[in-house]
Amino acid sequence: MKRYYIFTYGCQMNEADSERLAFQLEEAGYEATDDFNDADLIILNTCCVRETAESKIYGRIGELKHLKTKNKDLILAITGCMAQKNQADMFKRAPHIDIVLGTHNLRHINEMIAEVQRTHKHQMAVELDNTEYHEMEAKVKGSFAAWVPIMNGCNKFCTYCIVPHVRGREISRPIDAIVEDVKKLGASGIKEVTLLGQNVNSYGLDFKDGTHFGNLIDALDGIPGIERIRYMTSHPQDMNREMIEALGRSSNVVTQLHLPIQSGSDRILKKMNRHYTVEHYKELVAYCRQQIPGLVLTTDLIVGFPGETEENFQDTLQLLKDVRYDMAYTFIFSKRSGTPAATMEDQVPEEVKRVRLQALMDVQNEISLELNKAMEGQVYDIIVEGPSRNDENVWFGRTSGNKMVLFPKEDRLHVGDTVQARIDKGQTWILYGTVL
Repeated sequence: MKRYYIFTYGCQMNEADSERLAFQLEEAGYEATDDFNDADLIILNTCCVRETAESKIYGRIGELKHLKTKNKDLILAITGCMAQKNQADMFKRAPHIDIVLGTHNLRHINEMIAEVQRTHKHQMAVELDNTEYHEMEAKVKGSFAAWVPIMNGCNKFCTYCIVPHVRGREISRPIDAIVEDVKKLGASGIKEVTLLGQNVNSYGLDFKDGTHFGNLIDALDGIPGIERIRYMTSHPQDMNREMIEALGRSSNVVTQLHLPIQSGSDRILKKMNRHYTVEHYKELVAYCRQQIPGLVLTTDLIVGFPGETEENFQDTLQLLKDVRYDMAYTFIFSKRSGTPAATMEDQVPEEVKRVRLQALMDVQNEISLELNKAMEGQVYDIIVEGPSRNDENVWFGRTSGNKMVLFPKEDRLHVGDTVQARIDKGQTWILYGTVL
């Protein structure tokens, strides 16, 4: 039997795509291997959000070249966002690649493999098809959690982001198909699903019949076996009160909301093409906290966007203090070729970016610690995920708000168990607890 190995880079959507590639390959008679050196087919499912990611992947592609001298029948395929973006140059830069498959063409992997075997020539499929959502089954890797894509693409065109150019326009899965998918997962023992989309709050807009993300949340409520529904990523532009109310009344949607704001300055938000103001964002947050008890709020922030003044940066610091996020994922702006922001004037010096990033992290870390220490003595439901990276005698699980809880290993506990844990100590990034 022929063996395959998949390298997966980038976001959760790519992880879901890899699971769908794996299902197709096994339907065609391939089996997975844990050692890429033994594979007859190697797929690199790629990311191109940052140029550093591309450089890393090109390095890996170069490292794999020698394997083709050992196994003349080895097929090397490049899929995902980088394949979509760099389609014209992939074979020129790395002639030992056999297949280049774009983000909308993963369903063609088996026929592309067959063509390589038949012709011994390069194969490429990179057409962006926005006419329909193509259903693909997945080989679910997790024992208790699974990814569930609900849409593909992005229409927002933030000036720093390459995603709309490589994922195409927004296209949503029908609600019935998603519900059926989640029902099957629940029946198979999966208890946590994560709904995936570049902007989940845009779900259903392409149907043009009034369908929105809140309708999907209502339809998924109470499915047997499903204890938690997570979702990512939200966008403030399309979020509204109806959606928030649906999240609040759901019996299984988690209490975590990841709502990226990117900047605390209206001026910078406009330059980013984000289409909302800080005031509107704060109104959304206030309504979320009203409707979703125990809300755990996280965000994304970019420092050093072109033209960001010290005053603009201070606005972002003030936003942190006003909103008090449980956690913020902070990034230094980096140019992404092909985006408007890469060629904007008034690029911020790297040293200034680093200083601002540290200041931002210092403020956020203080807030995160305060919020986590306030959880001490309280009891939360967690799902056991297994041993920690650093100590096999220390296990971890996550709360509904996605906070990690470390606790001593116990023989009675198994991966996927839902248990109660008392929080004994809160730190900036993690919690320590005792399973009751």
